[in-house]
Amino acid sequence: MPSTLAALSPLDGRYAATADPLRPYFSELALLRYRVRVELAWLAALAAEPAIGEIGPFAPAALAALERLAAGFDEADGERIKAIEARTRHDVKAIEYWLREKLGRRRDMRAALEFVHFAATSEDINNLAYGLMLVEARARVLLPRLDALVAALRERAHRWAAQPMLARTHGQPASPTTLGKELANFAHRLARAREAIARVRIAGKMNGAVGAYHAHTIAYPEVDWERFCRRFVEGLGLEFNPYTTQIEPHDSYAELFDAVARANGVVLDLDRDLWGYVALGYFRPRATRGEVGSSTMPHKVNPIDFENSEGNLGIANALLRHLADKLVVSRWQRDLSDSTALRNVGVALGHTLLAWRACERGLEKLDADPRRMAADLEAHWEVLAEAVQQVMRRYGIAGGYERLAELSRGRALGRRRLRAFIRALSIPAAAKRRLLALTPAAYTGLAASLARRV
Repeated sequence: MPSTLAALSPLDGRYAATADPLRPYFSELALLRYRVRVELAWLAALAAEPAIGEIGPFAPAALAALERLAAGFDEADGERIKAIEARTRHDVKAIEYWLREKLGRRRDMRAALEFVHFAATSEDINNLAYGLMLVEARARVLLPRLDALVAALRERAHRWAAQPMLARTHGQPASPTTLGKELANFAHRLARAREAIARVRIAGKMNGAVGAYHAHTIAYPEVDWERFCRRFVEGLGLEFNPYTTQIEPHDSYAELFDAVARANGVVLDLDRDLWGYVALGYFRPRATRGEVGSSTMPHKVNPIDFENSEGNLGIANALLRHLADKLVVSRWQRDLSDSTALRNVGVALGHTLLAWRACERGLEKLDADPRRMAADLEAHWEVLAEAVQQVMRRYGIAGGYERLAELSRGRALGRRRLRAFIRALSIPAAAKRRLLALTPAAYTGLAASLARRV
């Protein structure tokens, strides 16, 4: 086997270990396995239909043999199929021939050999295989990984719920917030994005060469094929699409890829914010013993995980957006451009998985620096101008905004000057005491309670 140093894609080289969870779903071997699984399920469904008496209902032993063949599919089986494909120059036909080889060894299956791939076009098998790949990879890999990131954000939102922090709008000092509240924002957004990914219903079809059951009805006109195929597709856990050309139009795939891309946009926003907070000193990345931050500057502890995540998100979304745009378009009843595009689904989701894990890993290494945040707050008393002018409004003092703007806009406003301004206001004593007691660190509104509720 070639060294990973020879890998053309970093998913199979440098990042192979992180991408490994997706290999059972999107590798070439996985595609072959899913196709075999669909072909065998179709054969079993045909055998269970009383009107198709030529097969006859399979005995329990025969059904168990089909299940073993699907469950035990391994690399040697895949290599045999690829050898057949080298001769046929057709990947799905190669699977049909391989199944005939395997099943032909059993006497109780010989009558069923002509019903392997019965009435099916290659796309009937492929669309269901890809549909199952997406549904199962989503449930077993993608959603758990995203859930882990959301859980990490929630835990830190709760931990730092009351940790005051200077906010910045347009890059300038703004009304203070808390560190936990800013992380809670992202936990909430990603939880919502997660639900959008989870609720996409992946569609499938089993209706022949151009979507109208030609082969099915000519062979067995007495069978209600639309009902039969609906039951088959839904039995696989997919949504039945009754209206297609030769290909299932992949609209549901596009919905899923769009949903993943939107989640990636949220993670990208998170990466950049966390990177920025590290740059401000609000977070200190924890040094790992033996790790080097720079080849020439020994002091460096760089936020490389967020940078790695950002780079992979760009690649992932370029592919996801292309797939979402491309797969819904096919000339007339079928062209083959979707086939080669679909082989890159694992690449798009692989870079997504890398990005999510890198962001989570970066988050795990961060320690908050309360002293740095406190120093920033203390240096910006002007952020309390908002609070003072709102109280002035309450008590009918005209021009509060303008007077505070003249005092604070574009200039530093320290504790002494602000308090002198407050003391001169004609407002009730209790309101004046409340303002005089206020500090930037205490002016965080409901941020702490919001962070604890996420």
